Amino acid sequence: MTTSEKPPVWFWVVSIIALLWNLVGVMNYLNQAFNQVALLEAMDQAQRIAFEGIPAWATAAFAIAVFSGTLASIGLLLRKKWARTFFVISLIAAVAQFIHWLFISNAVEAFGPSTYTMPLIVIIIGIYLIFFSKKGIQKGWLK
Repeated sequence: MTTSEKPPVWFWVVSIIALLWNLVGVMNYLNQAFNQVALLEAMDQAQRIAFEGIPAWATAAFAIAVFSGTLASIGLLLRKKWARTFFVISLIAAVAQFIHWLFISNAVEAFGPSTYTMPLIVIIIGIYLIFFSKKGIQKGWLK
């Protein structure tokens, strides 16, 4: 569609919430990257082993997920089509990170079954934002 439609108010509300959600992810990444001592002090031995065993590729996937999700959210607010591409990249990176965290490491044993909760929420929101941006493209809200 080549016509540019004015997005409804709920588009802006969802876009702002998406940005805030992704900024929380950036804060979590930065906390994990730069505040490791404090995080480790709050963990028991099994949790420390799981946390310290995170490989560089999983940490990189975490960074890619949160920063591309933030860029995608900014893209929504700027009404740009490329937001969808960045949401897809974000979801793929998040899934890669979660594969390690949930199925390769001993995180579930160390942190308990609630370890599945946040990855599930992130994946559901990621899928929703991909479809949301696709709808924005179809409706002409994103150019």
